Amino acid sequence: MRLVVGSDHAGWLIKKDVLALLAELGHDVTDVGSFDARPVDFPDIARNVAAKIISGEAERGIMVCGTGVGAAIAANKMKGIRAAVCHDVHSAHQGVEHDDVNVMCLGAQIVGLWLARDLISAFLAARFSTDADFRRRVAKLHEMDAGT
Repeated sequence: MRLVVGSDHAGWLIKKDVLALLAELGHDVTDVGSFDARPVDFPDIARNVAAKIISGEAERGIMVCGTGVGAAIAANKMKGIRAAVCHDVHSAHQGVEHDDVNVMCLGAQIVGLWLARDLISAFLAARFSTDADFRRRVAKLHEMDAGT
């Protein structure tokens, strides 16, 4: 899968392990920063993650910040993005299956590396349901993006 990964300075250390996991799993990954522990603004990185998905360069994204909350708020400001904080395995796969989540946001200060690996694996293995109810609801999200 074509993926984009980003982090702010609070997520930078865990992002290195996320990148290693994704390489191990055979995914094509673009890293949009940050690239060291110097402070950066999470909205800038979230915008870069979202832009790769919106342009079609990536199918899904993973954003790591301190709690995942700021990253989710920022990414969701971009039309076509459905970002969610995922700190449990059920939300990681169910968000994709029911809500077509395309950006997983992780809190490096909340989850450890082992849980992050499980969350990412569940997120990437999940597929959007063909159930008409879920498709109808996500279509309504697209309408909301369009301002209708």
